[in-house]
Amino acid sequence: MRVLLINPPSKGIYYRLGLVLPPLGLAYLAELVRRRGHGVDILDLNVDRHALDSLDWTAWDLVGISGDTSRHPAAMAIAQRAKEAGRIVVMGGYHVTFMDEETLKSGVVDYVVRGEGENIFPELVDCLAAGDNPARICGLSYLVDGRIYRTPAAAPVGDLETLPPPARDLLPMRKYRHSHLSGRRLTSMVTSRGCPYNCYFCSSSSFAGRRWRARSAKSIVNEMEQVTKRYDYGAIAFMDDNFTLSPRRVHEVCQEILKRGLDIFWWCFARVDTIVRNERMVEEMARAGAKMVFLGLESASENVLVAYKKGFTTDIAARAVKMLKSYGIRVWGSFIVGGLGETKEAIRQTVEYARWLNPDIAEFSILTPFPGTQLFRQAQAENRIMTYDWSRFDGGHAVMHTGK
Repeated sequence: MRVLLINPPSKGIYYRLGLVLPPLGLAYLAELVRRRGHGVDILDLNVDRHALDSLDWTAWDLVGISGDTSRHPAAMAIAQRAKEAGRIVVMGGYHVTFMDEETLKSGVVDYVVRGEGENIFPELVDCLAAGDNPARICGLSYLVDGRIYRTPAAAPVGDLETLPPPARDLLPMRKYRHSHLSGRRLTSMVTSRGCPYNCYFCSSSSFAGRRWRARSAKSIVNEMEQVTKRYDYGAIAFMDDNFTLSPRRVHEVCQEILKRGLDIFWWCFARVDTIVRNERMVEEMARAGAKMVFLGLESASENVLVAYKKGFTTDIAARAVKMLKSYGIRVWGSFIVGGLGETKEAIRQTVEYARWLNPDIAEFSILTPFPGTQLFRQAQAENRIMTYDWSRFDGGHAVMHTGK
């Protein structure tokens, strides 16, 4: 079977700031599919934004599309074009995992893959190529006589070491040259999945599970070496939800980088409480090339932090920022405004709090009820959602009433 995987275009803040990274989720699927003998291509509309205009859909039998909530309308427009061309259309990703019925009843999507796709999508391709019934495949949603049918949930990938490296050779890697870290070209990697935390506004634990699964230090540094040498990048963005969840693993990664004499810069996501409890880890990170850490600092209000189920206080957040800076690691601080019941004064205090913390980058977003989150369920139950124009669910638009 011939398969085309499409990454819909983004109009979000990160794209406008020039942070455009390869769609590694699709690249993992592509590698697994082609290892089963199928032909596969990847089209990233973030770097080839007009490619659809001249696309010959007959070159493929199946079109797979992945996207998040704000890109869902764009994904559906692509799906409609593929369906009109007579292709089998499969969609996956965060949004459709939780909104599968709405997606399927559009009439332009044949199958939805729920959750991590590596154990599901290649099986579906094999099944369709053989003309078999997909009901035996876990993690699928599709319509039967106009009614939604969901097979049992699929288990997430248990051992990430069993996954082959993503098929970066199918991506136009030279077009991802606009993202930089400390003057070096930046690309991305994923080294763990799952999140044991359950933040009120985040769907990660619902999508990938609360069991944290991680790759080994040697596996990680092997990929760092291969990517930087083959594609001429000097910096890595670790896209894990929480790269530092295991300080021991961070220690092993840092030691492996230093042992090999690998000249590489990198940044990652971390929790403030992990940083504060592990100063030795921070010191090693700095020695091993860490140049920036992304912290979810969120709010100046202790009550808001409790409501968000963050599990830390503003005092701990301040200590984390100070510690990272003391070792020369820059801080990308993320703040959220527009919480339920939040007043103008509370928002003003968060802005002042950000000024006081003085992160190197201060990112402000509007609290957004993404499908799959506790916040979404509450906002729906209380009729707070003002629009279901999913393109506005990007953290930059107010889409729900806060009550104030």
